[in-house]
Amino acid sequence: MQNAAVPELAHTHARPVHWLATAAAMAGVVALAGWLQPGTATASQGAPGAQVAAAPAPEASAVAYPLQCGTVGTQVAARATGDLDGDGSPETVAAVHCRAGSGTPPSGLYVLTRPAVPGGPPRVVATLADPREKRSVRDLAVRDGEVSATLLGYSSPSVPRCCPDEELETKWRWQGGKFVRSTRSPAPSI
Repeated sequence: MQNAAVPELAHTHARPVHWLATAAAMAGVVALAGWLQPGTATASQGAPGAQVAAAPAPEASAVAYPLQCGTVGTQVAARATGDLDGDGSPETVAAVHCRAGSGTPPSGLYVLTRPAVPGGPPRVVATLADPREKRSVRDLAVRDGEVSATLLGYSSPSVPRCCPDEELETKWRWQGGKFVRSTRSPAPSI
């Protein structure tokens, strides 16, 4: 017997078309949820106060330097690493010269940073000392965001290329979007 107060409702009887419509709607919701995913997480999870390892400094031997060395190639004579621009990632400073059998070839001093594309070679982003200055580099270091080196040179063309007779204690610091150079000559020895 039917209750006269509650008429029979058509939607209370499930038919196959209702199940198909429900399944299609659910598949659409699942597909949309899979397509609208959040981006990858960038924050690290670790213990409070734990240090997160920074990306490694660029490898100096993996770079094509702007030196004209013909067939002899280049040689990385010295390298130092540190965060020079305050972005939290280390840069590499490399003293590079042409391979030479003898004498003291002039060096270039270059700042290297991460590759422009993942898996690519590091990039030369600054030249601190140009090989055209005809100087070699000694005592290269990076401390507290500052590059320091002793630049060795020659006072005249008559000085043998094996034996530089000038020294300049030089420092570079990243300021205002560029490296600012300061140089002082050491006190002459007696």
